[in-house]
Amino acid sequence: MEFNYTAISKDGNKHSATISAPSLAVAGHLLKEQGLLPTAIKERNKGLSLEFLKNFSTISLAEKINFIENLSIMLKAGISISRCLQISIKQTKNPRMKNILADIYNQVESGKGLSEALAIYPNVFSNIIITMIKVGEISGNLDKSLEYLATQLHREADLKSKTKGAMIYPSVIVGAMFLIGILMSIFVLPQLTSVFKDFGGSLPLTTRIVIAFSDFMSGHAFIAIGGILAIIAGAVAALHTYDGKRYFHVFLLHFYVINTIIKKVNLARFSRILSSMLKSGIPIVQGLEVASESMGNIPYQELIAESAADVKLGKSLTESLGKDTTLFPVLVVQMLEVGEESGTVQEILEQLAVHYEEEVDTTLRNLSSIIEPLLLLFIGGVVGVLALALISPIYNISETIK
Repeated sequence: MEFNYTAISKDGNKHSATISAPSLAVAGHLLKEQGLLPTAIKERNKGLSLEFLKNFSTISLAEKINFIENLSIMLKAGISISRCLQISIKQTKNPRMKNILADIYNQVESGKGLSEALAIYPNVFSNIIITMIKVGEISGNLDKSLEYLATQLHREADLKSKTKGAMIYPSVIVGAMFLIGILMSIFVLPQLTSVFKDFGGSLPLTTRIVIAFSDFMSGHAFIAIGGILAIIAGAVAALHTYDGKRYFHVFLLHFYVINTIIKKVNLARFSRILSSMLKSGIPIVQGLEVASESMGNIPYQELIAESAADVKLGKSLTESLGKDTTLFPVLVVQMLEVGEESGTVQEILEQLAVHYEEEVDTTLRNLSSIIEPLLLLFIGGVVGVLALALISPIYNISETIK
């Protein structure tokens, strides 16, 4: 945003110019830092403005990590939280992040705590960020809490990056196969199947199915493509509902190859988050609640949330998590039980986090070698059925000619 201002310098001279700032309050502070005493500040009128589009820009995890790391470094250097936020506003390139930080700065200046100001934006700052900052404010070790938080978010970002990277190859292959299949059924197959229809005679079942499919796709291409797009849109809409997302997550937990990765990712995330929470001095019940909200899989969320409620009532953590050995293997439960008995739950969780993070790394590195044979079998099966459907009528035709 740009503001027209009038200000008086230290030598008493009057200045009028324009200054860029995310908000009116920040513009006033920037002028004071320049040794100017503002007498009038007004937002510059640009006519048709696209300022509202800034609210639709996304804020990446990397930007949040950068903000938290810088905040931790500046607090360690003895800089006040207000000054830290001012510097962060200047350093931020993302327009939406700049506006959010400007509002947080105004909230802090009005007397609110940093965690309270961040909680206004739950879609930007997750519960783990707000909770750990709140604990840091209460304990007086905000810089330490921010350091733990930055480490946790770095590991989270690394895990997400590796998981997405591993899924790119199979996704591209399946997507390309799907597109090629649609194009072939509309433009190629009708040319081949028309020969069999013109010749007449009885055709094998697979050939009749292929002919019916190609006839429908070529004769009703727009309807077919529209139907496919509608199915995709419906699936996406269903995944935005709680029930739809839950059924999908349950399906993934029973899907070969993928289920192993999902379990290891969620176990690594649970162990790392709960360990970080306990290290920051957060009670185990609150740590479980935060860990539950941070899980990427709904069945894990539900079980961990139930465990938080059980622990609050006096039950042991292992007794609660051990209800479902599919989600929490016996090995994990037994190690946590040892940790409860010896008072070393935090250390056990760190060991589990390291173990499962290494397991995820190994699995993701080998994922392409696991998926490639499955893709080849699938492609070979489709090609085999198609070849059988197109070649077998040729033998019938040759026999008829004889």
